[in-house]
Amino acid sequence: LHTKMLQIAADALGTTLEAVRLMPTRTDKVPNTSATAASSGSDLNGAAVERACLQIRERLAAVAGRMLGLVPEDLVFADGRVHHFRGEPQGEASLSFAEVCGRAYCERVQLFAAGYYRTPQIHYDEALGRGKPFHYFTFGAAISEVEVDGFTGQYAIRRVDILHDVGDSISPKIDRGQIEGGFMQGLGWLTSEELVWNGKGTLATRGASTYKLPTLGECPETFNVELLPMARESSVVKGSKAVGEPPFMLAISVREAVREAVLGFGGAIELGCPSTPEAVYWAIDGGRAGARLAAE
Repeated sequence: LHTKMLQIAADALGTTLEAVRLMPTRTDKVPNTSATAASSGSDLNGAAVERACLQIRERLAAVAGRMLGLVPEDLVFADGRVHHFRGEPQGEASLSFAEVCGRAYCERVQLFAAGYYRTPQIHYDEALGRGKPFHYFTFGAAISEVEVDGFTGQYAIRRVDILHDVGDSISPKIDRGQIEGGFMQGLGWLTSEELVWNGKGTLATRGASTYKLPTLGECPETFNVELLPMARESSVVKGSKAVGEPPFMLAISVREAVREAVLGFGGAIELGCPSTPEAVYWAIDGGRAGARLAAE
C-alpha cells in the first residue's frame, strides 16, 4: 500500500519516486482515515492522495507560469521537471520541481493540501435486500495440479496457474506478490489450518506445532501468475482494482484438485475441509471400502 501511495503521489506531482516521503498514519494529520481492510486500501487512500497532490500541483503551476512567462495550463510536470508541453524537459524554458517549490515557498503559497475520497454510488437496503453494495467486482481463475499418495494421504502441489483481474495495475510486481500471498493464505484455510477441540471443549490447536500455517514447503513447485490485460476500471484511481483478498478464493482450485485425485481411488467420497493429509487418507480409505462393497 505504501509503495502504491508513493507512486500515485509522484505521478500526480510529476516528480520522482525518490522525492516523495511517506509518514505513518497520524490522527493529528488526518483525523478520520479509513481502515486498511476489505481490499479497499489503494482505492480509498490512493484517490485521496491524488486529489491532494493535484491541488498542490495547480498552485505550483501558477508559480511556474509566472517564472517562465507561460500559461499554467500549458505546463507539464514530469520526471522532476516543469516545462511547456511543446518544449524539452531540460531546455531553457524549463525548471526543476525543486526550483518551483522553492519559489512557491518564498511567495508563501500554500504547499499542503488534504484530499478525501469515499466510494461513490454504493447503497444497500437491508429490509428489501436490494442495492449496490459494491462499486465493482474483480475476477480471477486458477488451475491447480496435485499429486496424492494413496497410502499416506500426503499430497504435493505440482503446478498452479492464475489469471487475475487487477484492472490497470499501479505496481505489477506488488500485485503479483499480493495474488501469491492471498492464494497461499487461502491454501492454509482449505488444506491445513484445522481447529481441533478436546473433550473439555478447549482448543487444542493453539500453536505452530498443531495449527499448521502454510510455509515455503507447501508452495506450488511451479507457480505462474498473470495479470488480466486491458482490464482498466475507469472509475477508480489509475484504473486499478482491489487485489488483497480476492485471490484468497482461488485456492479452492487446490482443494478441488485433491478431491478429484481422491476420487480416482474409489467411489463416492466425503472429503473434509480443511483437506489435511489425514482427511485425505480417510477419504481414500472410505472410497476404497465403498468400491469393494459395490464390487461384492
